[in-house]
Amino acid sequence: MKKVAYIASECVPFIKTGGLADVVGTLPKMFNKNEYDVRIIIPNYLCIPHKYREKMKYLTNFQMDIGWRQQYVGIMYMEYEGVPVYFIDNEYYFNGFGPYGDVKWDIEKFSFFSKAALSILPVINFRPDIIHCHDWQSGLVPVYLKTLFAGNPFFQGIKSIMTIHNLKFQGNWDIDTIKAYSGLPAYVFTPDKLEFKKDASMLKGGLVYADKITTVSNTYAGEIQTQEYGEGLEGLLSARHHDLWGIVNGIDYDIYNPAKDPMIYKNYTIKNYKKNKAENKRKMQEEFGLPVDDKQFVIGIISRLTDQKGLDLVDRVMNEICQDGVQFIVLGTGDHHYEDMFRYYQGIHPYKVSANIYYSDERSHKMYAGCDVMLVPSRFEPCGLTQLMALRYGTVPVVRETGGLKDTVEPYNEFEKTGTGFSFRNYNAHEMLNTINYAKEVYYNDKESWYGIMERAMNADYSWQKSAEKYQELYEYV
Repeated sequence: MKKVAYIASECVPFIKTGGLADVVGTLPKMFNKNEYDVRIIIPNYLCIPHKYREKMKYLTNFQMDIGWRQQYVGIMYMEYEGVPVYFIDNEYYFNGFGPYGDVKWDIEKFSFFSKAALSILPVINFRPDIIHCHDWQSGLVPVYLKTLFAGNPFFQGIKSIMTIHNLKFQGNWDIDTIKAYSGLPAYVFTPDKLEFKKDASMLKGGLVYADKITTVSNTYAGEIQTQEYGEGLEGLLSARHHDLWGIVNGIDYDIYNPAKDPMIYKNYTIKNYKKNKAENKRKMQEEFGLPVDDKQFVIGIISRLTDQKGLDLVDRVMNEICQDGVQFIVLGTGDHHYEDMFRYYQGIHPYKVSANIYYSDERSHKMYAGCDVMLVPSRFEPCGLTQLMALRYGTVPVVRETGGLKDTVEPYNEFEKTGTGFSFRNYNAHEMLNTINYAKEVYYNDKESWYGIMERAMNADYSWQKSAEKYQELYEYV
């Protein structure tokens, strides 16, 4: 039986700000219980909903040395959907309204969390073969494992894996502060270890000391070894390319299932989608305040409204996109600049643009079921989940060829009648516009081919089961 501990700062359903939580909360359930004992360790945030907090069981507590001080470490426990979850309790660190605060505070908090996550293992009598760490918040775990904990026989031989969900966030601060907060020895703060641009980087520490590194798509694994996407760590990642795996995320095929999704207007399968998807489209147009018209080509964007998401490209050609026969629905929040931009376009094209500047899970499902196309023009995208959900609902993705978008959307080939969506290569507004227009042309002038794209999209398999098989391969290999 292989034992694996997942250490992360968030996990569905307890706490979520992004895709990291989905991975940590869903992946452990996918492994065969007879072969794998997978457990999760996360902070016991005060902002975890009460309905989960009241089910937690108090196990024990102890004092832990960290830096110059001692800290209380409490251990709470519950089993969720068959997976044991341990919550590290410390009200001083985890009492905020959200999981993250300002960077300096987070660095102190997650230095404590990384050391505590290792320190509880002997106490709960769980000695994993592999510790699987996620993003910079658990970046110090592999460092502690090979330094301060290395002399303890309990920890000898435990392997570690570091997963990068988004390389942009690294947990960087000045060396003296991180040294003081973490209690790590001075020799780890050198350019070949934690030092990064004269400061220290918690993520870099994890990448240096982990036995294997993974990221959330094959293409992104290649991209982060280049200057353009490497965020200053491309040299280290290139040097470790033999240890670097790209494994694409999955989505929960029970939750995202047009055949039984309770949030959509009318359920459908690959057998009856032509009729029932059209019904979803009409109801969606009505709910989102657009003229109800089967002939409209409806483009959706469900996204955080930030620079990363390629929205400056949309801005540049929005008036050209909003030509005859096109409707455009946006759902999401983010930078005020982009929020105002979509409100502005709704103001000048009230019958074409519906700007929904908030986030609603229910409305996102309605868009996956009702739109004709889902636009994802990202500048970079480690994995991306929007396109996976769109595929599942037979909503054709139009994406930029980067990261996970490139790995999961096969561009339509009109000669071979293959492909599950449309894509463009360069970060260029007119190239994106041409791709949208090409998709529109197929939609209007070659319905049979369009239905073929929809059916191939619905038949694609990006379930977690598929991802779990790749992780299993990695766990056997470490």
